[in-house]
Amino acid sequence: MSIVVALFVMLGICLLIGVPISFAIGASALVGLFVGDVPLSFLTQSSFTALDSFTTMSVPFFILAGAVMETGGLSKRLINVAQSVVGGVTGGFGIVTVLACAFFAAISGSSPATVAAIGAIMIPAMVERGYSVPVAASITACSGGLGIIIPPSINMIIYAISANVSVADMFLAGFGPGAIIVLALCIMIFIIAKRRGYKGTGVKFSMKSFLSTVWDAKWALLAPVIILGGIYSGWFTPTESAAIAVVYGLVVGLFVYRELKFKDLGRIFVESATTTGAVVIILATATAFGRLVSMYQIPQMISSVLFGISQNWIVILLLISVLLLILGMFMETLSIMIILTPILLPLVKSMGVDPIHFGMIMVLGAQIGMITPPVGVNLFVASGISGLSLEKMSKGIIPFVLLMCGLFVLIILVPEISTFIPALF
Repeated sequence: MSIVVALFVMLGICLLIGVPISFAIGASALVGLFVGDVPLSFLTQSSFTALDSFTTMSVPFFILAGAVMETGGLSKRLINVAQSVVGGVTGGFGIVTVLACAFFAAISGSSPATVAAIGAIMIPAMVERGYSVPVAASITACSGGLGIIIPPSINMIIYAISANVSVADMFLAGFGPGAIIVLALCIMIFIIAKRRGYKGTGVKFSMKSFLSTVWDAKWALLAPVIILGGIYSGWFTPTESAAIAVVYGLVVGLFVYRELKFKDLGRIFVESATTTGAVVIILATATAFGRLVSMYQIPQMISSVLFGISQNWIVILLLISVLLLILGMFMETLSIMIILTPILLPLVKSMGVDPIHFGMIMVLGAQIGMITPPVGVNLFVASGISGLSLEKMSKGIIPFVLLMCGLFVLIILVPEISTFIPALF
């Protein structure tokens, strides 16, 4: 018990004094080693094993692919397609933002990249059409969360590695929740627009205009077909698909759309390497922490506590969801997933919960964490684009957080939303 206390007290102290999450986890693991008299080699071996994986290689490739496509002009053409379909309806620009984020999510795998790529164009456009800045920024921040729900998704890859489940099955599981979230956001934006008088362009749908924008965006629309189609057809693995996505984005951006310049590549590579480095450090330290947690039978302790409260799987999942939402307010989402998966997965599996369904619960909890103050990364990105203070962003995002919490409960209570499509393959 003293080891368990040492682990979590050290982690709590580090987080309270503002130590970066990766170093906080690593320091906690070190304390656990010393208190438990575990060889130091355990930490290095666990960290190395976490990174010595072919699947893990897909993470830097998807990060780089998202950065390349963000700069290469693909996002602008996806927005044009969405605008040709719904731009004329009430709240059209907000709905366009949601659809454009859904399209871009299918090629980027990253939530902040989706917010940055779509928000840079759509936040000013919405404000110009009369949207208040908090509403425009909040729509973009929340819609950008689709970046980790609609495959490919870096968070899904990390969960699949931690839980030892199929990456392809996790990707398939994202389509059902993703579609429901897109529909719910569109309905909510329409209602807000009706009440506040946010009009669309007033231009009626034109098949000729639609086909023209689709043709112009054909290379952008083809990207998810190649990335996901190749995985599900068995032509290549998720890691190979991520590498192909990078090459495809470079070719389209440099030589087809010609909006990506060679001088941009240095900045893109440095930014992608920095992001990858942060993710890799978190993955390495959190995996070592998770191994210690399992070694000291902390999952069994937590299971006995939760079973003492209830043995109903719905109650247990709702309690876990509350824990995810609270932690998401203060911790980086990948860290939460890597730390909690080895702790909670044995518990939910013992209750008959599908690991794929539980994976979507973890990803959805992470998505809500990304739009929840004080450390929601999507809020920071949207705040930077809109010039809005984080305090005003936090007020504007509240209705969207409540909507996402409601959808979170729905997806918990109806596992088939997540498991129906993977079961077909």
